[in-house]
Amino acid sequence: MSTRRSARLLGALLVSLALAATGCGAGDAKDNAVETRVVKADNGDITIPAKPKRVIATGYAVPVLIESGAPLVGVSSWTRGLPLMSATDRASYDGLKKVAGEQAKETNYEAIANAQPDLIVIGVPAPVLGDIDLARLKTVAPVVAIGPTVPSAWKELSRRQADAAGALTGFDAAQTKYQARAAELGAKYKGVLPQLKLGHLGAYGEVAKGQFQHEFNGSWGTNIAQDIGANYYGQVKKKGGGSKDVSEASSIEELTTAYAEADAISYSVKPDGSVPPPVQYVLDSGLWKNLPAVKAGRVYPFRLTEAATYTSALQTLDAIDTAFTPLLAK
Repeated sequence: MSTRRSARLLGALLVSLALAATGCGAGDAKDNAVETRVVKADNGDITIPAKPKRVIATGYAVPVLIESGAPLVGVSSWTRGLPLMSATDRASYDGLKKVAGEQAKETNYEAIANAQPDLIVIGVPAPVLGDIDLARLKTVAPVVAIGPTVPSAWKELSRRQADAAGALTGFDAAQTKYQARAAELGAKYKGVLPQLKLGHLGAYGEVAKGQFQHEFNGSWGTNIAQDIGANYYGQVKKKGGGSKDVSEASSIEELTTAYAEADAISYSVKPDGSVPPPVQYVLDSGLWKNLPAVKAGRVYPFRLTEAATYTSALQTLDAIDTAFTPLLAK
């Protein structure tokens, strides 16, 4: 064999070995390419994997992505939502690595990097994004920020979060169950609920300032009840962005004016049914006791008003049904 031919054969052998070792033939490179798509987020148009396999979720994205069956490898702490989780979802939450605290500024960048995600879904309000080093996170994986606006927007925002994480099948199943139950209750109360002018007393008043929280349509305590025909009349005096577009803090002296026209009043209570201090402050007021709706006995405690996923909101619907049942006897 000639020296030249031997050199050619040796070169061919080395190239073959290199391709075998790396698996990077021309066809293989194409096969291994990650398919991507672009989604709109609070932080811009973001290119993400079409089918994410390792997802990090924070904030309001945590419960919806757990419920939807997204391929999670880490989440932020979300203790405020634990009372709303099913036993199965709570087990999933407990088993996931916690890569951030309750607040955006408590993000553990090293823990996120160690989880090796291919997508990070951040569910915090846009004004809070400044507490997160997005540039640092982008060096780990694509970052999609989809955070809450007005409380009722959870329905659209949670769908976008699930879509980004490739978990729409689970999401759509939960939405279908919710809509069926809401329609059932809407039919149950259609003879009485839509005709009422309702008011809602929220749980976020400030006792130290002598203030109560008045909620209107689209707020935490009202938006799910609206899905069965409830209507909370009025609007805020001045929109302040986010939840302040649909609720306002008012001084206790304004209580009579705030609910004077209400045929019935609902109010937020804790998941166990106990009354939070800001609400108890109002219930103990002489002004409250003299309201027409209160005198008529048309006051109704709402549990689980912080639901922000379809699965948890199913429980809220049941709680509202229990609270409103006396309306059918009047």
